[in-house]
Amino acid sequence: MALIENCNSNIRGMKSRLMYVELKTGYNDNGPAWIGKAFFSKTGKTVYFNGLVFLKGERHSAGNHLEYITGDSYWISGVKKEGGDRHWAGGGKIQIDKNVLAEYLEITELPKLPLNIFEIVELNNNPQIELFNKIENQKFL
Repeated sequence: MALIENCNSNIRGMKSRLMYVELKTGYNDNGPAWIGKAFFSKTGKTVYFNGLVFLKGERHSAGNHLEYITGDSYWISGVKKEGGDRHWAGGGKIQIDKNVLAEYLEITELPKLPLNIFEIVELNNNPQIELFNKIENQKFL
């Protein structure tokens, strides 16, 4: 079994969990959205998802995390058991990582994925830990 398929798996000691992620900057409740495996630092304040690094912070622009490089605001939360992840006023398809389909269907108890709501994609499940550490630990002259 691949590491990514197990909800309690870890990469280099990191905890992972199936998460819903939605871009808020520049959008109301209809920004691009994804469901996939997120990886967490020991403190839980740094989230790695789809090749990006997010820092947990105060709520801002309807989001609860900032993407480290761009500063864009994102909403990140666990997936909802009943499958209603997107805000009630929002719209648009949610991209879901093909590697987490079975886990998502098990959590939501859906018999099959509703393709009118979801688009199956392949997300980047390689946390950018080294890049984040390099940037955070660089010395200024």
